[in-house]
Amino acid sequence: MFRSNAAYRSLAALALALLPGVALAACPDVPSVARLASAILDRRPAPLPEGPLSMVDAICARDRLVAVLAQPWGDQVGWKVGLTNPAAQARFGVPHPVAGAIFHGTLRARSGAEFPANFGIVPAVESDLLVRVRDEGLNEAGDDPVALLRHIDAVIPFIELPDLVHGGNAPWSGPLLVSINVGARFGVVGEEITAQATPEFAAALASMTVTLADDTRELSRAPGSALLGHPLNALAWLVRDLREQGRRLRAGDVVSLGGFSPALPVQAGRSYTATYAGLAAEPVSVTVRIR
Repeated sequence: MFRSNAAYRSLAALALALLPGVALAACPDVPSVARLASAILDRRPAPLPEGPLSMVDAICARDRLVAVLAQPWGDQVGWKVGLTNPAAQARFGVPHPVAGAIFHGTLRARSGAEFPANFGIVPAVESDLLVRVRDEGLNEAGDDPVALLRHIDAVIPFIELPDLVHGGNAPWSGPLLVSINVGARFGVVGEEITAQATPEFAAALASMTVTLADDTRELSRAPGSALLGHPLNALAWLVRDLREQGRRLRAGDVVSLGGFSPALPVQAGRSYTATYAGLAAEPVSVTVRIR
């Protein structure tokens, strides 16, 4: 699960060759993306892009990288939204969220699963939340949370295990984050909660309290409204962003709405638990063990 091999690299080269080219001067070329993918798969220091990237170029770089990573990690099954609060946006110098692809392998692990502490180059942990798309009417639902909930069949507790790839000393920017697919790597999925298209359920999503704790202490605490004022605002933003690229969300797609906690470095021998209070009748939680 955590090793790459020569077969992946052959498939990567084929995927990159078949991916439609985009005539953008700063979009990393095929060899550059192949080197980045190889480093991510092998969990070794990754090369930075040569020169600054525009956001358009970064999306091109992301799509080329996704075509490679889908070989070992499984097909793309949805999207993750990042930079969903003002502090994160200020750090990366962009006034809006960003998006990356998530893969089948991202969602295989269930609550209580174990991962090695070196699952990535710069492994991290954060509390998150997934929604699953019921039907494509979501793409025309607009911004109202209840209208969006009519096209969602499940809300799912989720601990994301991202790989920040370049580390804290990198010249971080929004485009650099997008170029590494917003750090998508693994995650742990909790029990599904049936979505309810009611004002009460929409209000609960905004008012719930999400905590992240390890074996010894609470690490973070945030209301649902920490994500752009309401978690489903992240979903509405993603719909608009994909529309600008000529894309749509489809039935069965899963969307990671963003981190309620900052991405924290993982520590070996620790368990991490995300708890959601106020979303269901009783608090619900999801746990991952780092060995």
